[in-house]
Amino acid sequence: MSSSSTAQPRLIVVMGVSGAGKSTIGEELAEQLDVPFIDADNLHPRANVEKMRGGSPLEDTDRWPWLEIVADAMRNTADTNGRVVCACSALRRSYRDCLRNRAEEPIAFVLLHGDKSVIAERQANRPGHFMPPALLDSQFATLEQFGPDEHGITIDVALSIDEIVDEAAAALS
Repeated sequence: MSSSSTAQPRLIVVMGVSGAGKSTIGEELAEQLDVPFIDADNLHPRANVEKMRGGSPLEDTDRWPWLEIVADAMRNTADTNGRVVCACSALRRSYRDCLRNRAEEPIAFVLLHGDKSVIAERQANRPGHFMPPALLDSQFATLEQFGPDEHGITIDVALSIDEIVDEAAAALS
C-alpha cells in the first residue's frame, strides 16, 4: 500500500477499473465510517450508459459533465453529513483533478488495484451491469497511478472485502 493522506478527509473516492469492487467496498467503507455512500454509476447521463452498454468506451467529452455532477453530489452530501464515500472510476489523473477542482477541496482516493484476470473473473460474474467485460482492456489502458502529490491509497483486490475496508478505514483516519 502506498499512502499520503490527510487527517479525516471529508470526500473519499473508492476508485478503480470496472469490476474491481468499487461499489461493494464503497458501501462497506461508508457503513464502517457511518457516512453516506454515493455510487457515481448512478449519476451517469443515460447517453453514457447506453454508449457503454453498446460496447463503446466513454470519451473525455462524455466524462467531464458526469465528473462535475459527481463532485457536486459529493460536496453537497459532505456539506450536509460531514463526510461521504463515493465509488467512481476516476482512472486518470485529469479526472481526479476535475473532481478535486469542482469540489474545491482535497479528496482522498482509494485505488482498488489488482490482476486483470482476477478483475475479469469478477466482471464475468456480475450480471446486469451496463459495462460489458469487453471494455476491461480500455479501463486498464486508461488507469493512471497516483502522483506523489495525490492523497492516494492503493489496496490489492485479492484481499477479502473486510480486509480491504479495514485497511482503507485505517489509512483514512
